[in-house]
Amino acid sequence: MQDIAEQTPLAPRTTMAWEIGRLDAHDQAALVRRGEVSARELCESAIVRIEALDGALNVITHRDYDAALARADRAAGPMAGVPWLLKDGLDYRGMPNRSASRLHRDAAPGDVDFPFTRAFDDGGLVALGKTNAPEFGLLPTTEPLLYGPARNPWAPERSPGGSSGGAAIAVATGMVPLAHAADGGGSIRIPASCCGLIGLKPGRGATRRARAPHLMEDLLACDMLLARSVRDVEWAMGMVAANAPSPAPRREKGLRIAVVTTNLNGDQPHPDVLASTLRSARLCEELGHHVFEAPPPYDGPAVMVAFKAIWAYLARDVLQSARARFGAAADGAVEPWTLGLGEWAGGAAIDDVDHLFRATEEARRALDSAFGDADAILSPVLGLPALRIGELAPDADFDHIMQLMFDYVSYTPLHNLTGHPAMSLPVQPGPDGVPIGTMFAARRGGEPLLLDLARQLEQAAPWQDRWPGCVPGAKMG
Repeated sequence: MQDIAEQTPLAPRTTMAWEIGRLDAHDQAALVRRGEVSARELCESAIVRIEALDGALNVITHRDYDAALARADRAAGPMAGVPWLLKDGLDYRGMPNRSASRLHRDAAPGDVDFPFTRAFDDGGLVALGKTNAPEFGLLPTTEPLLYGPARNPWAPERSPGGSSGGAAIAVATGMVPLAHAADGGGSIRIPASCCGLIGLKPGRGATRRARAPHLMEDLLACDMLLARSVRDVEWAMGMVAANAPSPAPRREKGLRIAVVTTNLNGDQPHPDVLASTLRSARLCEELGHHVFEAPPPYDGPAVMVAFKAIWAYLARDVLQSARARFGAAADGAVEPWTLGLGEWAGGAAIDDVDHLFRATEEARRALDSAFGDADAILSPVLGLPALRIGELAPDADFDHIMQLMFDYVSYTPLHNLTGHPAMSLPVQPGPDGVPIGTMFAARRGGEPLLLDLARQLEQAAPWQDRWPGCVPGAKMG
């Protein structure tokens, strides 16, 4: 990817665009407030960066530049003019929602939005377009058949994670300082881990509504913005918080942090992931926190069985809706993985909904109990480092995907089922330069505690100056 930087013409205007791109949202907004650039120029600089990098990385699925520049001219609020991108699958007035599916290839621009996006509009953010994602968000990689694979800017043969993979690339390369991500099983934290970002999954019900009501999605999914700085994530959380957040508790002797390395399947992660996790634990200890190893306080295999079943229900719902709307053509248009998972749900003995919810409730109680002894739980985000493109392609063998996916995504689903907040932080770079995140979880309402801990780690092990080689003028790694 280094050749992109070498081939990019750095005319004065373009040079300024890259310099702006290395700033977080707060610093970009300050440029506008000081009159050094206009809100329109801030967005124009983002467009320069997007167009320079997107051809190699395959991030953008819909461009809305003309409308965005018009919005920039009238932008107001604390982040007036700061550009952001929306994940394909999120409704936004004036943009199509294709959900990365060939079923919706010709979707018309939408005419609805929800309080989540309206809050950021009111805050001054300017939406430039939409980002690549897997079909209906059903895979933890980003290589939909409709758009093709998005590529990790740290290593183009590797996946940026998913389902918010395009969003993560956009922020990791400085295309924009903020990008929307949604998390139904890890889809904020996974790409944050793979691309070296801060990925906060708020607790259930902690933020304003981002989509139409849906029983299973409301159980699992939540939305936030990916960012490079803690203050940007904290601002975003404040803008969309359902209730005024409580201040983070202050402890003179630090937090009690439990380290759990075993995944939901009862296995240890890849050695590189384990090493990164333990280094993060040692850093927390050096900062004065009480760090101790702990076994999983929940029945991990039962949690994984419940998550697989509910995930399959989502695919079945998608498939049934598609067949109702498109008839027999739906089976040939949806991706093989979506079709296979939906049919697997229909043929599997997973109709005992009471059992699924009991397993979920038992996991929640167990985790609540664990937070009686610990303020936070530290663990890996993923069981493996970022996968190579193709390893979880949606047209790969179904049984292969079922096995690899739930080995890979074997830590994050817990917090979706229990409703606890959790966050991926880029504390330690991976041994080959591809980021490996560390996850921290807290009790319900613990978002301020997680952000306070993130702020401490950001100061102790700064990550904002780590950039992939494709970013002109930035220090690598």
